[in-house]
Amino acid sequence: LYRICPPERSLSSDVRAHVEVEIKYEGYIARAQEQIRRTAALDCSPLPDDIDYAEVRGMSTEASHKLARARPDTVGQAGRIPGVSPADIGVLLIHLKTRAARLQ
Repeated sequence: LYRICPPERSLSSDVRAHVEVEIKYEGYIARAQEQIRRTAALDCSPLPDDIDYAEVRGMSTEASHKLARARPDTVGQAGRIPGVSPADIGVLLIHLKTRAARLQ
């Protein structure tokens, strides 16, 4: 920051602090923005009405039961159900891809 804008230039301490935070946390911010993008994409991924969660191999029994009871409309909604882990959602996504390939 001081190479770009030496202390003798007149920038307020608030502006300097803001720029410093952005530089220090740039990687974390980018990662969080990517996670937000992926989550939004899952909210747009519909789940078939006729899906049988009991036949999703690799999913925990607890997740299978909770999803069958809740019947979420999207993958994003499924991921927000307590007891459904990110691993369960990964298995569900693989199941949906395999199912789509079989139906084509």
